[in-house]
Amino acid sequence: MKKITLLLFTLTLQFAFAQNYTEYLTGSATDVTTNHQPGVCLMGGASEKDQAMVWFLNKADGGDVVVLRASGSNGYNNYFYSQLGVTVNSVRTFVIDNVAGATDPYVLQSVANAEAIWFAGGDQYDYVSLFKDNALEDALNNFINVKQGVIGGTSAGMAILGNYYFTAQNGTITDAQALSNPYHSRMTMGYNDFLEIPFLESVVTDTHYDNPDRRGRHTVFMARFLKDYGLRPFGIACNEYVAVCVEPNGEAHVYGEYPQYQEFAYFIQGNCNGDNTPETCVAGQPLTWNRNAEALKVYKVPGTDNGTHYFNIADWQTGSGGTWQDFYVNNGTFATISDTNPNCSLSVEEFENGSVNVFPNPFSDTITIRTNLVNYDVAIFDALGKQIQVQKTMDGTINTSNLSSGMYVLKVVTKTSQQTFKLVKN
Repeated sequence: MKKITLLLFTLTLQFAFAQNYTEYLTGSATDVTTNHQPGVCLMGGASEKDQAMVWFLNKADGGDVVVLRASGSNGYNNYFYSQLGVTVNSVRTFVIDNVAGATDPYVLQSVANAEAIWFAGGDQYDYVSLFKDNALEDALNNFINVKQGVIGGTSAGMAILGNYYFTAQNGTITDAQALSNPYHSRMTMGYNDFLEIPFLESVVTDTHYDNPDRRGRHTVFMARFLKDYGLRPFGIACNEYVAVCVEPNGEAHVYGEYPQYQEFAYFIQGNCNGDNTPETCVAGQPLTWNRNAEALKVYKVPGTDNGTHYFNIADWQTGSGGTWQDFYVNNGTFATISDTNPNCSLSVEEFENGSVNVFPNPFSDTITIRTNLVNYDVAIFDALGKQIQVQKTMDGTINTSNLSSGMYVLKVVTKTSQQTFKLVKN
């Protein structure tokens, strides 16, 4: 009898609801609360790297895993639940068909109850069009920044995790198309309007880096970010069978099967020395971003089974096991050469814009500021523009219990810049 009960318990159950979404459940339907941990898992887009998936599931501490996708079915359920040797309470996959499915109260509650959320592959514009600017976006950002659960994705699911991202609204784009015209109709980019993930604030990701070679188009993504927003760009990319797992301290460990296979992750940053704007980045002309063959500084890290090698994206300076090189482009032709550590640590406040997260929103009695900045001031203004006296603690928390309900503006100010956030108190 016990064997029969166990078999029934572990069977995957499928539920379809008014064609808005399909749910596949493996494990318990009863929610649990665990001592979960934050983290980010970025996977290159081919078959999953088991050791990285074990890292991901361990962060859930036996809790509930939610898989979000816009196509496919239940491929992750048994893999997560029973094939990796990590105990979890449940794996619940939602295949979302439309915005109504994405914002269904049951889906939103399942996201809120999860300890781990995984984005499958597919077409990233499905995720952008179905998950952004609605209640699911709010639920995901609350999960990331308030509940602080682990999140990750592969292929299209990795592509949407950077704060600056390629939407693929008009389809994918090749190296040749992007390099020959940085403002090609397929160069559709989003910035600071979707997911808010710590350490990925000014990062654009790319996947399948070795098949096909996407270093050229990724360079164009970053050139556009610098040209359009005036901000120093950052990038993370994975070869197809590689995963990057980011710890809460910013250490990004790389998993793969090197040296048996040439499997690498790339941590890319705009050169911080001198004027690094692209020489030519305009519509209809090939990109030139040379700057003495040092436009982008790249730390190339081989992935291993145990994820020993890493790069720290809290400072974009320190790492282990990798080698430095440069990316640059001449008249639409991409090139790379070996180089040394660029000495471009973020501690010099060059990553100020886009490095601040403020949550929760709406807020009640406290606001928390998470940032890479070392020296900054905070000012809060009410709806009439009157400044409110507040104090922040060492951990970036502000007590707001004395504020009445309504709209407020919070400003994070440094010597050279400021960022503004509109917040609502319940």
